[in-house]
Amino acid sequence: MARDKGKSTRRIKGWRCDDVPGSRTDRAALRQRVTRQAVKIPASRLAAPDGNLEDLPKTEGMIVGLFPGGAIARVEGEELVCGIAKTFRAPPGSSALTVGDIATVALSRRFAGDQAADRDRADGVILSRKPRSSLLIRPQPRSGKRMDRYEQGLDQKVIVANMDLLLIVASTHQPTLRQAILDRFLIIAERGEMKPLVVVNKIDLGDPDPGVLEALSDLAVPAILCSAASGEGLPLLAAALAGKRSVLAGASGVGKSTLVNALIPGAQAATRPIRMSDQRGRHTTARATVYDLLRACDADPPGIIVDTPGVRELGVDLRANELPWYFPDFQEYAPRCRFNDCTHIHEPQCAVRQAVEEGRIPLARFDSYLRILQTLEK
Repeated sequence: MARDKGKSTRRIKGWRCDDVPGSRTDRAALRQRVTRQAVKIPASRLAAPDGNLEDLPKTEGMIVGLFPGGAIARVEGEELVCGIAKTFRAPPGSSALTVGDIATVALSRRFAGDQAADRDRADGVILSRKPRSSLLIRPQPRSGKRMDRYEQGLDQKVIVANMDLLLIVASTHQPTLRQAILDRFLIIAERGEMKPLVVVNKIDLGDPDPGVLEALSDLAVPAILCSAASGEGLPLLAAALAGKRSVLAGASGVGKSTLVNALIPGAQAATRPIRMSDQRGRHTTARATVYDLLRACDADPPGIIVDTPGVRELGVDLRANELPWYFPDFQEYAPRCRFNDCTHIHEPQCAVRQAVEEGRIPLARFDSYLRILQTLEK
């Protein structure tokens, strides 16, 4: 029997979603996908406010959501549905808009006190955005369906901008804490000009690998051990987030959304159990989502936290000869190598390899370096 092709597995009407009888679609995933971002907003709703844009009051707001043809900007605590001005241009060499961008918004007349203004039009229009102070960029992986045998470079996707902290979330078990993925995120934090903070979740399931914690300590990277299930360590984490813009990043299944729910009662971030067959997480968060930490952490000044989709494979956009600079524990020994351009793989009289053999550089750290190096262009 031929399969039914092209038929939708869900019906969308307004803001509601109804399962088609017999569908196996997971409801938690649907709640993430069927949101303002997934529903087409009428073109009339995105029409520019009445009057000349130059005459409208202007203010700054943070982008907290994106949808085709527009964005949601948070202005003085209120979220406004905004169109994009035809004259909008991103700074050269960068993408247009992403969550966390600080944009200049021309407000509609009703927000300027005109009660007779058309309420069916956009709340405002985004005119421009400020340069970004930091970026979380996720290069597309080189394997799987996204691999192009004729493409030499990596596509980059900007996940969020202007964050102070990159919270690298890992777990003690289910899935197991891995040095390799931590090292990749540390590179991304440095390249994106964010301070890293490692959050080891699920300590109620067991103790983390002491070797990984020791390596983080040697690198002067702070780490907080906590459990979203039991609440242990959460006050310390909340204090570290107070007054900062933070973004969660980590592998699928480590409990990023569960941490959000534990820190922010009522957040209702969708969560799913790990897949027991291989102890790996399943993608649940489908887009970057902004949460306000003011009420949750009693922080003064307030802070925000951005939950992002998890990853199972993480690319790093570097050249091979640049990688050693992102391993600061190598720098003490690299000047003693026989060759100035030593890759620390096969060259004779390599001081870095000697330090590994003598235990002065953790073997797991060096193995992580080799794995990343194999994925990079020469």
